[in-house]
Amino acid sequence: MNSIVVNLIQVRNRIELAALAAKREPEEIELLAVSKTFPASAVEEAMHAGQSAFGENYVQEGVEKIIQLAKLRPWLIWHFIGPLQSNKTRDVAEHFDWVHSVDRLKIAERLSTQRGEFPNLPELQLCVQVNVSEEDSKSGVALTEAEALCDAISQLPNVTLRGLMAIPAPNPDAKIQREAFAAVQDCFRKIQTSRALDPGYQFFDTLSMGMSDDLEAAIAEGSTMVRVGTAIFGKRDKITK
Repeated sequence: MNSIVVNLIQVRNRIELAALAAKREPEEIELLAVSKTFPASAVEEAMHAGQSAFGENYVQEGVEKIIQLAKLRPWLIWHFIGPLQSNKTRDVAEHFDWVHSVDRLKIAERLSTQRGEFPNLPELQLCVQVNVSEEDSKSGVALTEAEALCDAISQLPNVTLRGLMAIPAPNPDAKIQREAFAAVQDCFRKIQTSRALDPGYQFFDTLSMGMSDDLEAAIAEGSTMVRVGTAIFGKRDKITK
């Protein structure tokens, strides 16, 4: 077996073990394969190994890959997970299925309006990114501001509010990892509970957190979607986009 197939098996095993350790069902956690900087052929290889959801950080690269793999579109779900500038929203609205990195209302409004230009497409699935570690270098709203942004997004047409996304500051200490993820889960649960009867929150079910180095801690604290790149595709070359 080639390395991507082997790596996918290993990552899925990690997810299963982490879920069982947390007394959760492995099926509760979706694996998002982060394919940024890797060629379309790597995505196709992973798809033939049973992987359907892929994450991209760079708009132009992601769109090029989606177009290259157009023949496989019915079997692929494309997630945009990187910082998103206003001048790039139209390409994302046209080509992607999910956006995890909505950190201000202006971006959500543009995605909503531009998705409406493609009536043949289903609603765009959106997550609000929270900056749980309050890092200046990271996008995302403060946990205290997440609910207000979610409320505004929940009223927009052509998009569906799905949940929260977070990228805590890297830390080798599993206890510190869990503390950060627990804070995001607490915010998520409070919003979910307080808006249980709100139609705009009907599909608010996604907690996108955890990557190659900390997915176990994220799953222990309620993650429903882990974003894994390196552990599947290998080390990346540093690039500037």
